[in-house]
Amino acid sequence: MGEKKRKRKFQLSLRLNLLFLAIFLLFSALIFRLGFVQIVYGDEYKRVVDKTEDIVISTTVPRGEIYDRNGNSIVSNKGKNAILFTNWKYKPNQLKETAGKLADLIDMDSDKELKKITDIDKQDYWLLLHPKQAAKKVTAEEDGALKEKYGSKEYQKKFNELLRERVTNEEVKSLTAHDLETLAIYRLMSSGYYYAPLIIKNDGVTDEELAKVSENLSSMPGVDTAKDWDRTYQYGDTLKTVLGKVSSTQKGIPAEQKEEYLAKGYNMNDRVGLSYIEKQYEDVLRGKKQIVEYVRDKKDQIVSSNTVSPGKAGSDLYLSIDMNLQLEVEKIIEEELKKTKAGYAGTQFLDRAFVVLMDPHTGEVLTMAGKQLAKDDKTGKQEVQDFALGNITTSYNVGSAVKGAMVLTGYKEGVIHPYSTMLDEVMRVKKSPDFKSWTVMNTINDLQALQRSSNVYMAKTAIAIGKGHYVAGQPLDVNPQAYTTIRNSFGEMGLGVRTNIDLPNEMTGFKGEVNPNQPGNLMFLSIGQYDTYTNMQLAQYVSTIANGGYRIQPHIVKEIRSSSKNTEKYGVLEQEIKPVVLNKLDMKEEWMNQVQKGFRMVMQPGGTGSVFAGASYTPAGKTGTAQAFYDGPERDNYKEPPQVMNVSLVSYAPYENPEVAMAVMVPWVYTTANGPSPNLTIGKRVMDKYFEMKKD
Repeated sequence: MGEKKRKRKFQLSLRLNLLFLAIFLLFSALIFRLGFVQIVYGDEYKRVVDKTEDIVISTTVPRGEIYDRNGNSIVSNKGKNAILFTNWKYKPNQLKETAGKLADLIDMDSDKELKKITDIDKQDYWLLLHPKQAAKKVTAEEDGALKEKYGSKEYQKKFNELLRERVTNEEVKSLTAHDLETLAIYRLMSSGYYYAPLIIKNDGVTDEELAKVSENLSSMPGVDTAKDWDRTYQYGDTLKTVLGKVSSTQKGIPAEQKEEYLAKGYNMNDRVGLSYIEKQYEDVLRGKKQIVEYVRDKKDQIVSSNTVSPGKAGSDLYLSIDMNLQLEVEKIIEEELKKTKAGYAGTQFLDRAFVVLMDPHTGEVLTMAGKQLAKDDKTGKQEVQDFALGNITTSYNVGSAVKGAMVLTGYKEGVIHPYSTMLDEVMRVKKSPDFKSWTVMNTINDLQALQRSSNVYMAKTAIAIGKGHYVAGQPLDVNPQAYTTIRNSFGEMGLGVRTNIDLPNEMTGFKGEVNPNQPGNLMFLSIGQYDTYTNMQLAQYVSTIANGGYRIQPHIVKEIRSSSKNTEKYGVLEQEIKPVVLNKLDMKEEWMNQVQKGFRMVMQPGGTGSVFAGASYTPAGKTGTAQAFYDGPERDNYKEPPQVMNVSLVSYAPYENPEVAMAVMVPWVYTTANGPSPNLTIGKRVMDKYFEMKKD
């Protein structure tokens, strides 16, 4: 029995010893491991412990530039000095100290930043400058009452409001000129997002200021110097409305699109395209920002930095526009506008004209010109302003220029066929004014109707589409569906629909009301005096006829290339804008040939465009004159809108193998019975100039 007890005691003792040995070995291993880690990795782990966060900062790169089809610079960047600041979550006192030092080194523009300082800004800054006096502005009892009355969020707002109320006018007036300059900088420093570089000054930064700031960067945390840029326009105001605008660094991204831009990686003060080409191609022109990752320790000191992405300058746009041709066309428009305005009676409303030249096979816009006569707001004198944008943002009744589309629609609907004849006569519809052509033509066919511009031929075609029957002196009954049929057909050729040009804010025009009780309106629709169209739509429409029935999307950008700043001439081709066929007309080839033949006859003796007769480049086209109502800048001066005449022209050349299509639109030309035809004088001079320059 005793021996068994001794045996059990021995076994228990052995187990305890083994357990203590195991524990000893484990602690020894742990101590060894800790020692090893401390010795080998101690410094590295200490740095890891000391790190607080990794911050990624992106900086802007030069914006892409814009060239014409021949490589001539249109919009470029002009470098300038800039003072930057990045807020690394600095406290107000740190910002104030840095702003004060910077105010000693640079001059702020009093017309800009100093004038933005509000009374609240001054009150807050006085409180920041005088913390001891500020602490006495609100008693402990008042503070306690505020805490009791308001929640934690509302309390601070009410406390700050009470503090400001206690700042006297005398105290605010005690702020010196240097204080206000410091405050202007302080406001800017406080306005941006954390870790997002913002510009403190980039206008008029002198070399002396840049040198002083550079020498003192170590004492001004967050401040840096850099190169900034401004957009410069080599051709002045030419095409400026189409090129668009870029925001300033002060305005940055548009407030209404803030979330969208921030999600794309923009900073609040980044400049972006605000309109037209600059906006449409923002993603291309902006480039890719340089991205740098910074590591800060607990003392807010930068431990290390790593360039995550070196960034890439914005790509360059090469437009389809020929700027030399553009300038010549603008000169012609300006001369003819002034000449017409001064040389004819009844032209008091004439103030604008538009021309588009386009390749009918590719949709490349060679010229997009528009000029407007307007009074200078400062001098009150009349001047000529760029209005190229009006080619897509304004629409007008264009008159007989649409008659080619009307004839093709008649063919398609089976109500006429090539060489169909009709009697051109004065049409008398009961309870409606007489409807007639500019002269009675008697029996004519489709070609003659185009050549001599018969209103009656088109009206009778439209009535037939509406399943109506004209009888002199009787009411006219047509199916309202005819409006939709004609408009859909016109739309397939580019009239009354968006052309899909690569520019924003293109308008479609206005459609006249469909009133079954006024069937005569269908007759006016057929001759271009009911719906309105843009000049770009006219260019697309005549291109569709010229190329045999393909509606081509017009485009103003021809190529996108990498930045050419570090190359001899052109950057690497990144994208070529290729022709886009929006639709193919469901028309027989003989129908297209017939309308083309009629358009050629228009430009020969006996045609309404006979001013082109004898031109070596064998033009084809259609003229237009429309009765309309004035809807311009002086319309509010009249109880009833005055009646005016719009004139237009669509053309292409050479007839045998078209290489250029043209649309001319001159609204509100005259109010008298007979007036000038600047559509023809402008169009003839423009076509002559195009082929003349082609020879050079």
